Amino acid sequence: MAAWPAPGDRERQMVVATLQQQLAAYRLRWPEEAALAEQFVQLLDDATDPFVRERVEGHFTGSAWVVSADGTRTLLTHHRKLQRWLQLGGHADGDRDLAQVALREAEEESGLVGLRLADGELFDLDRHWIPARGDVAGHWHFDARYVVLAGADEAFKVSEESLALAWRPIAELLAEPELDPSLRRMAEKWLASRAW
Repeated sequence: MAAWPAPGDRERQMVVATLQQQLAAYRLRWPEEAALAEQFVQLLDDATDPFVRERVEGHFTGSAWVVSADGTRTLLTHHRKLQRWLQLGGHADGDRDLAQVALREAEEESGLVGLRLADGELFDLDRHWIPARGDVAGHWHFDARYVVLAGADEAFKVSEESLALAWRPIAELLAEPELDPSLRRMAEKWLASRAW
């Protein structure tokens, strides 16, 4: 397991300070989610590295709300293991920059070129249970989500982690009764941010 520096270590202090700043800004933007943001802050204080999947109680992950260049569609994956439509994303695997984790996972899972982070600020937070699979015990994902913008080329490649990928009109997602609640929340946030 990757070593999580001691609390006084400069590297750890910088990682913690950066994510704490993002979480503080997030709490101001979405005060109704302050309690959830606080759970992320508490995970940063854990003695075991929260950026690696070997922390079996739960760990940070990074996800991407990938939007088309015109901002009207999002790219979703039909997740092979979870058997449902979700945003692209995955484990940090020791990377302590969760925005870069989100971008990397979007690139790996979609094959899209020219992806870029919109602003590197937290767009959404989600804490969700991952059921046991094989010899991996059930655990919590503390998922930090960032907006990732697609370029002009929207031709994707389906990776082994997905059954399918699809560009979906964001406004139409809200009409789907079976939509994952966190996708609904992100769609609502995105549409509200573009209502001006």
